[in-house]
Amino acid sequence: MAGPRAGQAPQSPGGRGLTGPEASVERTIRISARPATVWRYWTDPERICDWWGASAELDPRPGGICLVRLGGDAVMRGEFVELIPHRRIVFTLGWDPADGAPPVPPGSTTVTITLAEDDGETVLTLRHTGLPPAARDMHRSGWSHYLPMLASAAGHDRHG
Repeated sequence: MAGPRAGQAPQSPGGRGLTGPEASVERTIRISARPATVWRYWTDPERICDWWGASAELDPRPGGICLVRLGGDAVMRGEFVELIPHRRIVFTLGWDPADGAPPVPPGSTTVTITLAEDDGETVLTLRHTGLPPAARDMHRSGWSHYLPMLASAAGHDRHG
């Protein structure tokens, strides 16, 4: 079997483009809180700052802004695409140009969050697709750092 010609993207065995684990970042984590509580930590600007950012602007509806300032010049910018309350959140993600910012234009990648209740807890699965190879490891490390912080914040939530 011949490899891709110059200028062509690598193909999966089915010929549909690169779709395996190398094409995305995927993480699953168990959180000691119900999905409704975990949902609020993705959609409420104050709660998202408990684990991910220094400040945020969120309009959790399709087409609404999803902006998280992580401190310094790091600004994640995208928009909400799909929201199924307490079950699924899809948003685009990218970074405003700044020193040290990942080479991912605002809104150019997609993050899908699924929340499944299991015995009063939540199994959260995150799938981040569309990442350029140069930014994949940085985002894999970032999600591995931030998702346990989400689990801690939501697991200690006194409101939900």
